[in-house]
Amino acid sequence: MINYENIKPWLFKLQPESAHHLVECILRAPNLCQIPFNPFLGSHFISDPLLTQEIFGRTFLNPVGLGAGFDKNATMIRGIQTLGFGFTEIGTVTPKPQEGNPKPRMFRHVKERSIQNAMGFNNDGLLKVQKRLKQLYPYTTPVGINIGKNKLTSESEAINDYTTLIKALHDLGDYLVINISSPNTPGLRDLQNEEFITRLFAEAKALTKKPILLKIAPDMSKEDAVALTKMAVEKGADGIIATNTTIDYSLVEEPKDIGGLSGAVLKEKSFEIFEAIAKELYGKTVLISVGGIDSAEEVYRRIKAGASLVQIYSGLVFHGPDMIMDINKALIELLRADGYTNITQAIGIDRK
Repeated sequence: MINYENIKPWLFKLQPESAHHLVECILRAPNLCQIPFNPFLGSHFISDPLLTQEIFGRTFLNPVGLGAGFDKNATMIRGIQTLGFGFTEIGTVTPKPQEGNPKPRMFRHVKERSIQNAMGFNNDGLLKVQKRLKQLYPYTTPVGINIGKNKLTSESEAINDYTTLIKALHDLGDYLVINISSPNTPGLRDLQNEEFITRLFAEAKALTKKPILLKIAPDMSKEDAVALTKMAVEKGADGIIATNTTIDYSLVEEPKDIGGLSGAVLKEKSFEIFEAIAKELYGKTVLISVGGIDSAEEVYRRIKAGASLVQIYSGLVFHGPDMIMDINKALIELLRADGYTNITQAIGIDRK
């Protein structure tokens, strides 16, 4: 098996989006996991009762999931499962196919171990994604579906995009995520308001019994984030995912003027928003933390702060496919060292 650190310099010679497409080609063919020169697939899954928990009526064998944006079109679900993730989230899916923003639209900040992306919900659209999901359902590990509006859909019509997606996809996912927090669709973050969320969850909850979560942006005050998420839960949200990417370009030395930042530079900003939300909502809803997570220690910090689950994306780019296995192994040791027999005992311990 080739070490990821040995091939990373070659991958980084490619444009980030080209490198992603190369990885996608590999993960679309999980049978390649037996080929010695494939560094992305193999025996990465860690199975230990200490990490297992029941959420949304499904068993999560470990708390580390793959965040939305990596598998936009549900083409890599089987391959991703071999990487050791406890769950994955596909999308963002929009009703109509769309190309996304002009290229180049993804950039590495190698020194800061971060990614800047301005993809713009590029995806194959509802019908193609729905067809792929039907071919794979039911899944070996839980799969969430992240949904968003088309770029050309007006704010006044946005709710129709979300309800269309919920109707078509709710039977094919273990949970759904309302994405109104990406910085790459004009006007999308304007939907982070009480009127829209109230109406959306009223209509959504009438359409499905599946859990529906809200994903929020990190670029608001902690007070506003708490108020927004508290209101969303009151209106029917079954969980909160915090956070999406940030448009605080001061976090990197040579930023582009488009897109959102993820990776190591988002770690503290994301954690601060998450912790503020957890202080209010821990024990009242499912909390998922995402943003700058790249180690077992950081996963453990989020869990103790109130996260039942965490998600990773950019860390894979810089640390490679062994990252998830390494995190779960180290997380087991951290839990054991503190005397826990199951991860649920550690969740929210800092809130108690």
